[in-house]
Parts: sequence; C-alpha cells; structure tokens
Amino acid sequence: MSFAGVVLCPLVLIRETWPVAERLRVREIDDDEGRRLVRIVRRGTGSVVTWRRAQMVLLSAQGMDVPAIAKVAFTSEDRVRDVIRNFNADGFGSLYPKYKGGRPPKFTLPQRREIKKIARSKPAEHGLPFSAWSLSKLAEFLVAEGVVDDISHEGLRMLLREEGVTFQRIKTWKASKDPDYEAKKARVEHLYAIADREVVPEAGEPEVIFCMDEFGPLNLQPRPGRQWAAVSGKGKEPGRAPRPRMRATYTRTEGVRHLLAAYELGEDKLFGHVKPRKTRTRFLEFCRYLRTLYPPAVRIAIICDNFSPHLTTAKDGRVGAWASANNVEIAYTPTNSSWLNRIEAQFTALRYFALDGTDHASHKDQASMIRRYIIWRNNHAYDERLRRIVNRANVA
Repeated sequence: MSFAGVVLCPLVLIRETWPVAERLRVREIDDDEGRRLVRIVRRGTGSVVTWRRAQMVLLSAQGMDVPAIAKVAFTSEDRVRDVIRNFNADGFGSLYPKYKGGRPPKFTLPQRREIKKIARSKPAEHGLPFSAWSLSKLAEFLVAEGVVDDISHEGLRMLLREEGVTFQRIKTWKASKDPDYEAKKARVEHLYAIADREVVPEAGEPEVIFCMDEFGPLNLQPRPGRQWAAVSGKGKEPGRAPRPRMRATYTRTEGVRHLLAAYELGEDKLFGHVKPRKTRTRFLEFCRYLRTLYPPAVRIAIICDNFSPHLTTAKDGRVGAWASANNVEIAYTPTNSSWLNRIEAQFTALRYFALDGTDHASHKDQASMIRRYIIWRNNHAYDERLRRIVNRANVA
C-alpha cells in the first residue's frame, strides 16, 4: 500500500540514530599481568575477596561477558562491572581490599551460627556441583551469599573448630529419598536451635526437647575392648600364662534386651529403661515417663526416627492421640536419616564406657552396668573424654 513507506521511513531514521552500547570488558593485559592473575586464582590462599576479583578479571580477559561471569562467580552483574571498571582504572591495586589496622574482625553470633549451619550442610543443597565443602569453596560461598564481607581460609578453619565442626570422613550406604525430607530436616534443626538457646520459642512451640531411640539388641556375649595388660610378644615376662581367649557363644539361650533411651538437650541428661521388647506399648510407656519429668503445662518435643512402633497408623493411632492429649510434639527424622538424631552420639559413648571389653553373665548384670553408667554420665556431663567421644560422633 502507498502509506507503508511513509510509516517505515521515520522508523528507519530513528533506528540509525540509536547509540550502540559497547560491551564492557577488561582492558588489554600483557603476559606478565595474565600470569599474575593466574597465580592469584590458582594459589587459593589469602583473601577470598582478592581471589574472587582476580577470577572475574581473568574470565573477562578470556572473552567471557558480564552475565556469564556473574553466573560463574555466583554474584550480581553490577558487582562484576564494578570489579572490571576498578581494575581498568587502578590495576592490581583494586583487587586487594583496603583494610585498616587493628585486630582481626570478630564475627557476630548470627554470623557464626549461619557459617556453622552452611558448613554442616551439603553443597548440593545450595545448588552447587560439589559433594563436600573445602575451605576455599566454603569461604567463597560465604562471601558470595553475603554472610560475611571477607574471611581467610585459616580464620574459617579456626572459627569452625571453635564451633565444634571438623572435617570428617563420613561413611554411609544410602541417602534419604523421603519426599518430605526438607520439611522434616528443617523442623528437627529448628528444635535443636530452641534447645541450644539460639532462638526463642514462639507461643505454642516446645520448650523442652528430647532425642529418643532404642539401643540394641543387647546380647549376652563377650565384647572386644581395651584395657591395661602385661606386655606380650618379645617383651613378655618369662613363664607368664597366655591371655585367656574370649568364650564362644554359639548358642544364646537368654534372649535379648533393648534399651529405650532419651537425651534431654537443654539439661544435657540421659534417661534409659531396659526392656525385653521394643513395641508401641513399651514406647508409649517410656514417653509417659518422659512426660512426668516436667509439668503438664510445659510443652515438650520428642525427636525419633520412623521405626514403626513410633508411628501413628490407620490401625493403631495411640501415639498421635497420646501426644495431642499430653501437650507433646513427636518430630520424626527423615527416612534413612537417623544421623540427625543427636542421641546416636550418646550411644557411641555408652558403648565405649559401659559395654566394650565386657562379658556379662546375665541381663541383670548388663542392665545394672548400663544404669550405673547413665548415673555417672549425668553427674560427669563435662568429662573431657566423654565430650571428645560425643563431639567426634555427633554429626547433627
């Protein structure tokens, strides 16, 4: 049509007058500067801020655009542009943070809690393609997320050690496939935060937190352990009789027992009853005992796993009915995630102090040993050896 040309001509003129935005890139760098940037990135020590800035500049020098650099560095595009512009203006001096003199920075309590929480999580939970945190990856992530402005690798290691977090080799054979994994895990961690006095419980939330589980089966059998003994081998005393061997237990006619135990987090106390079976009836009996330890008006929470006697089912709703009637919350760990239950570390100490190296003749003797250990443990909760064993075994 005749009006088509009239309409298009102004658009063509306007398009020709639009300014073309120039792509932001780092200035031309020579070989010495390139090698210096590579050394900073590969060294992985010193300030995390310097490392991140050098990484952005190096990626820009390699031809990567700003949006792509922001994705790689887990930061905003504006931050990448600021780093590139500062490097173009001030060179390598812009890579190093301008710290003033004084003592090293002190991190606030919320910062320390967040650092500890992230360190004990898995990188995959934050969308990262790593199976475990290294100090460099963890420090970089903390800075990128804004948890801290800067932290050195050594400072991060010392902070984690002060918070009782160490790098450990964890053995596992299955991962949780619970569809409600995140919700259950978050609830258990929130209850732990209440018990650790990190958060103030809101109205209607539990004030007392128990971790509960069964330990067993308890057999009558010789258990290997450690003890002081005379030197053997080449230094053995002449004429000394050989050490007695552990007795054989091909048949065990005395049956088994089970320890129903609960660990109260706030008071750091352990409670336990030895029972012949671990049924729903026994579980409820033990829960009623825990309920009597505090007034009915005090709401308590019991953290336990998904063992069938702990659950409310279509055929047996006693657990849920009892909890609702007695101001109790039953919090379940995700499937195949019993490691979230802090009582597991207490069982490690129980095995070390009371069972290793024993050969009880009757269940009465074994139960007596366990009960006397629980009394000793509650009276010596801050025993150095006990704390060291529990802290090493505790991953929750």
